[in-house]
Amino acid sequence: MKSTYTYAKAGVDITKISKIHKRIETILSKTFETRNGKLGQVLDIRQHYAGLIDIGNDYALAAHTDGVGTKVLVAEALRKYDTVGIDCIAMNVNDVICLGAEPVAIVNYLALEKPRPHLVEEVMKGLERGAREAGVAIISGETAIMPDVVRGFDLAATVIGFVKKRRIITGEKTQPGDIILGLRSSGIHSNGLTLARKLLLTSRGTFRSARELLRPTRIYTKQVSQLFRSNLEIHGLAHITGGAYSKLKRIGLKSKTGFLLNNLPEPQPIFKKIQTKGKISDREMYRTFNMGTGFLVICPRRSAKRVKQHIPEIREVGYVTDSRATVISLPKSEFEVERW
Repeated sequence: MKSTYTYAKAGVDITKISKIHKRIETILSKTFETRNGKLGQVLDIRQHYAGLIDIGNDYALAAHTDGVGTKVLVAEALRKYDTVGIDCIAMNVNDVICLGAEPVAIVNYLALEKPRPHLVEEVMKGLERGAREAGVAIISGETAIMPDVVRGFDLAATVIGFVKKRRIITGEKTQPGDIILGLRSSGIHSNGLTLARKLLLTSRGTFRSARELLRPTRIYTKQVSQLFRSNLEIHGLAHITGGAYSKLKRIGLKSKTGFLLNNLPEPQPIFKKIQTKGKISDREMYRTFNMGTGFLVICPRRSAKRVKQHIPEIREVGYVTDSRATVISLPKSEFEVERW
């Protein structure tokens, strides 16, 4: 299928964003030297899901910031605000666990166009639910009223977590032949909404498939933490978010490997609706959306059976190659989503 609609046409060009990220890193990494030889020295693990600093006693502190993106516009359109808080927690904790860290605390940021007590209370209820599920405490936050900057509201947070330095997972140990295991997503999660909104917004300003669009992002901390406690050999972890399966490049660059995903589960119906409505190619869909799988675990073949014992729902979805590319193999097509 020739794609007639893309994420870039919707206003989000992943290639351009990647270049911006590299420029940001070039500038801000110069600050690492401010902590040299001090408590909090930076562990230079770049282009990953979180940052790390050395806090002594064989521990590192992981920190990450994320938000829920344009999913807030869906919440506004439907006047339903009690789930985006769960998304906010999920987008943060699911990223920090990719380094092997246990998330422990959250600081949230809510920006509003004007005081809206009902919205604030509903958002806070979602944050509480998500935090309880993830096992983290929300220890502080900021609520800002900025009528000249914000239209509606925006929601983001910062998470911190801890990991023993010898247990940090960067992906560099990944080897050809390793097994890739996947955990099901709950649906669209909190990525690709800019494209989904434009395709599913009706002339009356409401959304088709509204329930699916607001379904909260799944939180994977309980399942993945079981692997940390079991001392199993895990080579890589990937949260499938913005950029979807191109995210595996972060691991591939460090390990000089590639990935073949040839047994992914059938995506939920919401993705088929988006693809049909926009006449979007398979490649573009798998570069934009999670397509039914929200988290990947990469491990040696000898560890795969035990991983499945700890997480019965996890399934084998592919394996590591030496191709330096992420390849998706579907029943009727095969394509690269990223090469490095």
